[in-house]
Amino acid sequence: MNANFVITRLAIGMGLFAWPGILLAQVEPEASSEPLQTSMPLRQIIETGGWPMYVLGVMSVIGVALVLYYLIVLRQNQVMPPRLLIELRGALSAGKADDAREACGKSRSALSAVTLSAIDYAAEDDYNPDPSLLKEVIEGEGTRQATIIQNQIQYLQDIAVIAPMIGLLGTVMGMLKAFNAVASDLAKATPMVLAQGVSQALITTAAGLIVGIPAMIAYAYFRGRCSSLLASLEAASAELLTLLVRRR
Repeated sequence: MNANFVITRLAIGMGLFAWPGILLAQVEPEASSEPLQTSMPLRQIIETGGWPMYVLGVMSVIGVALVLYYLIVLRQNQVMPPRLLIELRGALSAGKADDAREACGKSRSALSAVTLSAIDYAAEDDYNPDPSLLKEVIEGEGTRQATIIQNQIQYLQDIAVIAPMIGLLGTVMGMLKAFNAVASDLAKATPMVLAQGVSQALITTAAGLIVGIPAMIAYAYFRGRCSSLLASLEAASAELLTLLVRRR
């Protein structure tokens, strides 16, 4: 009786150890014959996302173009050229306002615009202007130039805000597609149909964030650069104001 019990236990144990091997032997041929697809090609991703993907693609191209443009324009040589500042210092210190006006005419920078407005106002009073009024003229033109510079980078912030909203719109469209399939006919609401709607929702959400996050980072970077350039412009304008007042 004890021998039979031991043999029975051994048989059950051997069967338990052999059972996973039998299952793996049955499953492995199917898994190897049809490997799972873990990624989607770019074309399929765009087609699944729908028309919001094309809008986000255009916005991404515009964002890259704006970043390249700002890298060229928002520089010290474009806003406040050091060579121009040296020429203006020398001309105004020597009392040569005409030479300073000529130097400003050769440059299209913010510094030249501010200096030219101050020289023109001083020339109306025979270079004997009221210091307080001259300061207001320089501050007014400086504010206008600062507004022009800061408004340029506003487009990046617009892209950073609008892109996630378009992605959210695609999310809503994808979820509506999935729920409409269930509402219209429950029998036809296969997992494949539901997965297509959910895929569209997730893809557009991810695409909106992929476009919006770099745009916001670029906007923050150029905002800091604009602040630095405007601070330097303000210091240079105050120096030129001092030179004009001393001439008086």
